[in-house]
Amino acid sequence: MEILTGIAVCPGVAIAEAVVLNTEDYRIPRRAVPAGEVSAQAEVLSAAITVSIEEIRTQMDLVSHRLGHDAGDVFNWHIGVLQDPQIQRSIENLIRERKYSAAYAVSTIMRNYQRRFMQMSDPLLAERIRDVQDIERRLLRNVLGESREDLEHLSESSIVVAHDLSPTVAVSLGHANVAGVALDVGGSTSHTAILLRALSRPAVIGAKDVSTRVSGGDLVIVDGSGQMIIAHPDEETLEQYRARQQTYTRIERELIQLRDLEPTTQDGVRVELMGNIEFASEAATCVEKGADGIGLYRSEFLFLRAEGPPDEEEQYQAYREAIEGTRGRPVTIRTFDLGADKYTQERQYEQERNPMLGLRSIRYSLQHLDMFKVQLRAILRASVLGEVRLMFPLIMSLMEYRQAKMTLHDAMEDLEEEGLPFNPHIEVGMMLETPAAALQCREFAREVGFVSIGTNDLVQYLLAVDRGNERVSRFYNMTHPAVIRVLRDVIRTCAKAEVACSLCGEMAGQPLYTLLLLGLGLRTFSMAPASIPEVKKLVRLTTLAHAERVARKALTFETERQVSNYLRDMTRKLLPEDPI
Repeated sequence: MEILTGIAVCPGVAIAEAVVLNTEDYRIPRRAVPAGEVSAQAEVLSAAITVSIEEIRTQMDLVSHRLGHDAGDVFNWHIGVLQDPQIQRSIENLIRERKYSAAYAVSTIMRNYQRRFMQMSDPLLAERIRDVQDIERRLLRNVLGESREDLEHLSESSIVVAHDLSPTVAVSLGHANVAGVALDVGGSTSHTAILLRALSRPAVIGAKDVSTRVSGGDLVIVDGSGQMIIAHPDEETLEQYRARQQTYTRIERELIQLRDLEPTTQDGVRVELMGNIEFASEAATCVEKGADGIGLYRSEFLFLRAEGPPDEEEQYQAYREAIEGTRGRPVTIRTFDLGADKYTQERQYEQERNPMLGLRSIRYSLQHLDMFKVQLRAILRASVLGEVRLMFPLIMSLMEYRQAKMTLHDAMEDLEEEGLPFNPHIEVGMMLETPAAALQCREFAREVGFVSIGTNDLVQYLLAVDRGNERVSRFYNMTHPAVIRVLRDVIRTCAKAEVACSLCGEMAGQPLYTLLLLGLGLRTFSMAPASIPEVKKLVRLTTLAHAERVARKALTFETERQVSNYLRDMTRKLLPEDPI
């Protein structure tokens, strides 16, 4: 049994066999082939080995010519591995005896081969693992050719194990038979983490080397609350975690009963609980969970697809589905937040050195006005279908906000000339995600229709911590005293200016912060649909007076650890059974 620790993304317990994705995003699920195809798969393997060796020899000749024979000799070891009769025989045995696909057989044997080098004490030999990984990727590429395996065709519930998942790949998990996820890298508020949370898949990320320690077909437990990944669990551990699964199922059933109850404190203060969605189909899920509406529709996920950017009609139909799915409740659509780890970097020959501080979000929109205007037209057309609000992301200055509003007015004029209906009085607001915007909140409050605090980015920019980097994840802390003070000031400023203020970062959906935010004056929380019932339960168990006392006390502490421990103690008194 092997236990790895990481960063919890989504609570719950998943128990299933692993499907390992390599760094080139090859999807290698466990797959058996009909008896009649076994010989064909063996021939595919043989041909792939031949082609791989030819590729390496060509590469070796080029390197030797440019850098000398010593440099070229490095590839001799690669050829030796591919020609090793024992390795070839082991892969072929899995194909012929267990009827595995060639791809799955290659992945299984090469992963086991990697483990041998991981266990070696000689650091020079241990470094060979990189060479083995390279050999595996090359061989898989030639086995699969252009037809790569697809997670959406998984026949059995599986744990996806990978070094990392791009948001584009993470999107595909929504329709796949995936029980849980374990990744080497990532932070708790990375866009991949947000997607996993939205999909309600138990997940642990930032586990360093889980993708090399786990092989396809290994039995794995993902403990999304205990921040653990357990490979090859013994029978006693399995029984413990199966019992925990039953506990989670019971708690979820109890929370469902809260759906039709009001999120009102015991002293009569009504709180709005909204949903964050990535896909239009999730709007209906929000309603089922008891949401008051959609507080954040992350429209950029429409762009994360193989077919390329959606046109105006495709966007309009997506917004229409979301609006209709909420059954008359308000829907806040954020214009696309592309850039950083989404979309633009994948399409650039030379990636930005620091994309989180680069051409992203509203900056990208204002430099790609044709693309931006198409989206604004689609949102405006959809605005007549219900209570639709429009929100601009990552606003840093009043000039940016005014430029975005001018583009919106241009889109309105175009629609008016074409005779297409839209709501000319659509409410327009901003995401407050930068320290600059927080410091200028009073000035923004004079112009915006509403403010939505995006703590995911606000915290990373306040603390100078990359929220997607597991190496510095211990510094990314929403209970840092500076964060709490900024939130207090923004919420107070909005209340004084009588401008609606919500919080739509991941912080809103974590019960650990509910009492604090309520006590700071927040009355609108927006979160992943799965988080709504538990936050509602906590709101209904407390009073505003108690929450305000908690917030006042939290503001007196000097360190984030003091704040976290205090909030955890206060929350556990109200939710003793629920994992916090």
